[in-house]
Amino acid sequence: MRLTMLGTGNATVTKCYNTCFVITDDERRECPHFLVDGGGGNGLLRQLELAGINWRDIREMFITHKHTDHLLGMVWMVRMICLNMKRNNYEGEAVIYGHEEVIDILQAMAEMVLQEKDIDFIGKRLHLIKVKDNETREILGRQVTFFDIHSSKAKQFGFSMDLGEGDKLTCLGDEPYNDREKPYAQGSKWLMHEAFCLSSQADIFKPYEKHHSTAKDAARLAESLGVKNLILYHTEDKTIDQRKTLYTEDGADEFSGNLFVPDDLERIEL
Repeated sequence: MRLTMLGTGNATVTKCYNTCFVITDDERRECPHFLVDGGGGNGLLRQLELAGINWRDIREMFITHKHTDHLLGMVWMVRMICLNMKRNNYEGEAVIYGHEEVIDILQAMAEMVLQEKDIDFIGKRLHLIKVKDNETREILGRQVTFFDIHSSKAKQFGFSMDLGEGDKLTCLGDEPYNDREKPYAQGSKWLMHEAFCLSSQADIFKPYEKHHSTAKDAARLAESLGVKNLILYHTEDKTIDQRKTLYTEDGADEFSGNLFVPDDLERIEL
């Protein structure tokens, strides 16, 4: 399995794409991809193309929350899927998961911006599925448990995927860890956590006022949870040219595992 980071930036970046990613299982010949979030627009389609991922091969998707830098790209997926279902260019069915609020918003947006004959596929072949806190679904043939991250802003869900042999990948969304997430995050082989900026830049970017954290904060957390591999994302883009080096150095003293600061389109073998 591998993780492809389509985007790694926060909501206002211009030098990279907003944070979203694809988990791929190459052993599944059909429908091998799981798309998480869509970024802020149809730039999602370009990122998928650059990553060599055919959007028509994506059947399972998840939206963490309603913020524009996560939701709007998924509206484009709905449009492309419905349009190509109508043209007989998209085989089978597709599912988009999310908590009740975000699915209601996606449904309403689709009804407002797409043609009525296109959205007729919603509920028939394109299924918008509401999931609840601690609900488990089978995705890519694996058990994935969704959970409420107890956001201080918009309601948001993360997820934990069973990788087999006791290993799991846990995505904590784009806000700092909350102790209520401990059952999902603790002992993860892979932990995905936001890092808004460097600890030395906290006075500039003010991550705590925005309810975000620094790379050092995330590294310290991962160490306390016994995580083996930490992936940092949802960053600022002012340091983009040196981000990988600077963020790695910022967290190195706090974390004894493997620290990843991926660029857009970077692949990580899970």
